[in-house]
Amino acid sequence: MLNGVTRKINVDEYILSALKEDITSEDVTTNAIMRRRCMGKADLICKQSGIICGLKVFERTFQLLDEESVFTTAYRDGDYVESGQLIGLIQGDIRVLLSAERTALNYLQRMSGIASFTSSLVKELEGTNTILLDTRKTTPNMRLFEKYAVKVGGGHNHRYNLSDGVLIKDNHIGAAGGLAKAVSMAKEYAPFVRKVEVEVENLEMVEEALEAGADIIMLDNMDNDTMKKAVAMIGDKAETECSGNVTKERLKEIAEIGVNYVSAGALTHSAPIMDISLKNMEPIE
Repeated sequence: MLNGVTRKINVDEYILSALKEDITSEDVTTNAIMRRRCMGKADLICKQSGIICGLKVFERTFQLLDEESVFTTAYRDGDYVESGQLIGLIQGDIRVLLSAERTALNYLQRMSGIASFTSSLVKELEGTNTILLDTRKTTPNMRLFEKYAVKVGGGHNHRYNLSDGVLIKDNHIGAAGGLAKAVSMAKEYAPFVRKVEVEVENLEMVEEALEAGADIIMLDNMDNDTMKKAVAMIGDKAETECSGNVTKERLKEIAEIGVNYVSAGALTHSAPIMDISLKNMEPIE
């Protein structure tokens, strides 16, 4: 997802936008103290244990300012790192290292935080048949990176964007004039290879979704007792997804109810960053 041609087409434009946000005309501090090209190096040090994610993005951030920048590491995305460990060494024009440092770390810290948080939730579902999904509750212009981080952490991606799948939510139902009508129109419009998912809030809506022929029924903000009844009603007539009020503490209970999927917006909107620093920067001969 973040390698080769795909990286250059889909990733570079976002990283460049982030760099432009941080450098509108010049890095005045760096230009004041570094008047000419000078090679340098700095250590990438983990200050918090967790799952590292975004190493290629970290490297690419420097390379977009200078293709000769080189990042050396023995780690790969998905590896567990301990606090205090040296993750790698970045080398290049020291002006580039100074100017791109914050943007590169922002990506790495954010992605590693999401991967680590996702991993902690996935562990709660070990031994069950329930799959953990992310949502579209992502940071603007960070979806590609954040959804990749969820996968690195062991989670799975729900639809990437609005073009990626049919998901009829409460406002769609209101706009269409009813659940059954919304499902019928979706099935008529969407290619037959696409599944139609519909969000329901109570058992009456579950029954209506089944009668309408929904392929996936999202049980939204249901308490455990109602969810159990819904799953029993649905049986093998459709796949089930639990969404809303999903916390780490509830995951095992939800899985025991027997839903196929559980989606959690918290994976991307509430994961804390992982503390990683660039230290010991110095010129090299």
